[in-house]
Amino acid sequence: MTAAIMLIVIAAVFLSICRSGYYLTLRDGKTGGIYSRYRVSDGDRFSVGFVHSVNKSPLTDVYEIRGHKIYVVETIYYGFGAGVQTEILEGQTLTYGEHGEMIVSGFNLEMPHLSYIVGTVSDHVLTLNGQEISLRELCGKNSTVAFSCEWNLF
Repeated sequence: MTAAIMLIVIAAVFLSICRSGYYLTLRDGKTGGIYSRYRVSDGDRFSVGFVHSVNKSPLTDVYEIRGHKIYVVETIYYGFGAGVQTEILEGQTLTYGEHGEMIVSGFNLEMPHLSYIVGTVSDHVLTLNGQEISLRELCGKNSTVAFSCEWNLF
């Protein structure tokens, strides 16, 4: 093997190792096709925000990667109404944010089958590592988006 070929092989292996790891993977809930992947580590948080279709106020669900699984950790909302939590369960807490938002935390609930249907009237926005991603632009209106934490070797 020539030195040039050897360098190319070493570079390819190095790039593969650098890009391998766990990713928050967004898939089409019907076909399983991949919309996008985002590198994540244990302890990383992401959220999905949208305007609730029934009570018409903003709502944000916050998730955390733990042991390469997705856990819901808190929900943030701005108004009571149909479709939002009205009782605080054992282990949960209700606090108020600086803008009047209600923050329910302490869920500690694994979400093995997390999915959303992207809004037709208002968008769903994924926020991860300070980046906001429009699910309407990424996946299309009325798409079912399934979230998972997956190992990928590129």
